[in-house]
Amino acid sequence: MNDTANNPPGGTALVLSGGGARAAYQVGVLLAVAKLSRQRRHNPFPILCGTSAGAINAVGLACLADHFGKASALLASFWRNMRASDIYRADALGVGLTGARWLAALTVGWAIRNPPRSLLDNAPLARLLRRHLDFAGIERSIAKGSLRAVCVTASGYESGESISFFQGHPAVQPWHRVQRIGMRSRLDIEHLLASSAIPFIFPATRIHREYFGDGSMRQLAPLSPAIHLGAERVFVIGAGRKRENLPRQQVDRYPSLAQIAGHALSSIFLDSLAVDIERMERINRTLSAIPPENREQGNISLRRVDTLVISPSERIDRIAADHAEALPWPIRALLGGIGAMNRQGGALTSYLLFEKPYTQALIDLGYADTLARDVEVGDFLNL
Repeated sequence: MNDTANNPPGGTALVLSGGGARAAYQVGVLLAVAKLSRQRRHNPFPILCGTSAGAINAVGLACLADHFGKASALLASFWRNMRASDIYRADALGVGLTGARWLAALTVGWAIRNPPRSLLDNAPLARLLRRHLDFAGIERSIAKGSLRAVCVTASGYESGESISFFQGHPAVQPWHRVQRIGMRSRLDIEHLLASSAIPFIFPATRIHREYFGDGSMRQLAPLSPAIHLGAERVFVIGAGRKRENLPRQQVDRYPSLAQIAGHALSSIFLDSLAVDIERMERINRTLSAIPPENREQGNISLRRVDTLVISPSERIDRIAADHAEALPWPIRALLGGIGAMNRQGGALTSYLLFEKPYTQALIDLGYADTLARDVEVGDFLNL
């Protein structure tokens, strides 16, 4: 996993995982990194890799990679002022029409020519991204040397492959592994909509000849794109508490649909990253035990890649449950019917709660968690 697809080492990579509204936490971490840096313009992450909502943050940084402090501040403003209606239709008419289509599909589906494509309509997100992102800035950042590469990962519904669309320095080469492809592409709105299309909730997006959904699906090795792009170190911002071991309790009540859906989304967004980080650490320990000359004689192409992970110190689903009432009433009614408006259903709500009180709480948490490890972060990023 630690091979580079013929790409030479290229510094530190930032890996931003998926998680819907949980990605606001990433912005708090980035603000803290900018504060710790002695040079606010300097970009400490020449390689940017994002998946799902993390892809939006990665591209936001890439568009202004020649001024990291300003890019982080703009992302913070973007998330602090967010409303659910900026991401998906949250009005009564929009939610009602979607509900009616689903009801019709479940009852007389055989008579419907155009069945519903998703639970929510994310057309507002496309308009929001067009207003806030200057995609031409990616190429300017590459030309200035502030950025080596940025990649956005999406999952192909037809091929089943995890494709990392990347834009970067001409020297960066594509790669092809089992179920994982790195494809050079000029990034645009469609790549972000595809990567952030949470299954069932948001519609798939067509890129070239195939429809794509959320990049966290079937992403068996979330750190792989960063390694293939030449990362020597990887700075990971997670969306869930690392290695959380909760006590098992006896439960008599059958799990709600929201609880089951939240569990499924957590397995998509959180589990693969945790497993891949553990795999990376194991490979590093193995390589440390093999003398360099033996590695060379055995033609072992693996190399050590150090990682630092910043993850929430508090349970995000519980924070979401505390702020669930901030959602527009049509969405509360929709989610309440499946049990998402209580603590047991907080996991599902945590992915859809694009509202200021919640996103601000996550930004503050990410900022505090990073400053609590200021020396470790500063040393790892050479700040």
